[in-house]
Amino acid sequence: MASERSLGSFLLRGATLVDAAGERLGDLRVRAGKIVEIASSLAPVIDEEVIESEGCYLLPAFVDLHTHLREPGGERAETILSGTGAGALGGYRCVVAMPNTIPTIDSVEVVRHLRQLAKAAPIEVAISAAITRGRRGEELVEMSELAAEGVVLFTDDGRGVQDDGLMRAALEMASTLGVTLGQHCEHEGHAKGAPMHEGAWSSRLGLAGQPRLAEIAMVARDLALVEELDASMHFLHLSTAEAIEMVRTARARGLRVTAEATPHHLALTHAEVASFDPVFRVNPPLRESADVRAVRTGLVDGTIDAIATDHAPHSPETKDEPFDCAPPGMIGLETAFAVAHTELVVGAHLRVANASGAPMLTMGDLVRLFSTAPARIARVDDQPGSGTITVGAPADLVLFDPKVQWRVDEDRGASRSRNTPFAHLDLVGRIRHHLHDGQLIVRDAKLVL
Repeated sequence: MASERSLGSFLLRGATLVDAAGERLGDLRVRAGKIVEIASSLAPVIDEEVIESEGCYLLPAFVDLHTHLREPGGERAETILSGTGAGALGGYRCVVAMPNTIPTIDSVEVVRHLRQLAKAAPIEVAISAAITRGRRGEELVEMSELAAEGVVLFTDDGRGVQDDGLMRAALEMASTLGVTLGQHCEHEGHAKGAPMHEGAWSSRLGLAGQPRLAEIAMVARDLALVEELDASMHFLHLSTAEAIEMVRTARARGLRVTAEATPHHLALTHAEVASFDPVFRVNPPLRESADVRAVRTGLVDGTIDAIATDHAPHSPETKDEPFDCAPPGMIGLETAFAVAHTELVVGAHLRVANASGAPMLTMGDLVRLFSTAPARIARVDDQPGSGTITVGAPADLVLFDPKVQWRVDEDRGASRSRNTPFAHLDLVGRIRHHLHDGQLIVRDAKLVL
């Protein structure tokens, strides 16, 4: 943990500081893991490293609501150490580990084991647990025991809870315990395991298509349950215009729901599958241009609270199968913020040619989507000043250079896997330095652990 490392003293000079309070130009001093001074101009002191930051943004470090670390059981694809290294490079101070491991994270014993492993990680790992035992959708986990252990997010991610009665019981239990359920919105009766979106491209390519109804039907059911029970829910990786509109309407009516979207669903469409490259197989599948625009609009107007990576590593030999046989999933921790900046702030669209005119975001919006909102949903914002750039707050900071252009090289990342859909694309803006609890863990876009 960062607290076990020696803490440095740093002076960051000339950056534009951005947090929920807005933007301002200034110098910032870090000492003993905390922000100790902010002013328009600060003079360096002895034994302090000066980081010249003109032209860069200084941001609160990020929180990812949706990370697959694969350990235990899938260490060939990823480990806690390799995945959190990727997260550090991507600017994350905390990642929420998904429970679809082997064994499933569905007991206190597994949670404690993972916490022990995570002590060596460069950043924080918040552990989610399954809603049902083994994620089989048949029997609820001992939610009260897991909540007492500190688990606040439960999800069967990779599968949606199909049984209506079981989902109702899970929501009732979650409400009693004050924890959150995260739903993978996929009705299996409609999806039928199809490897891509049902539309013009699935017809052209002769591949089975997953209808948008698979997502819409489950969102509709769960919104009805949330309203009836006066419960709360978090919707994972929304991808269809209809589902996003349903959430928008529900929130306007006062329902306590939150939602996330992924970088690939805001930047890519099902047209990518024309290459038959299995890197583009993902669940939910890449959708149509209208859905991409709906995701972007939802991010702008607050219907979608957070951008979450759904970082899903797969070892090369498992991903290198025919498209319809390869496992779904993409990695994204190292590229997520740069993709969002390129697409939604700069407007240099990577793939979707007709995305011009789509709503755009500010750097302050990205802080909300990557830091403030996900920290609140994951409940990792309990330290005084956490997620802000204020004196006394933890020094969890990202220095982001918005001008640098770089090409994604799938062979040079920290992750053990290479299944990025953004390989060989040019992104605008990069994490230059990353301070975690006052420790410089990324310097000049390289890990320094």
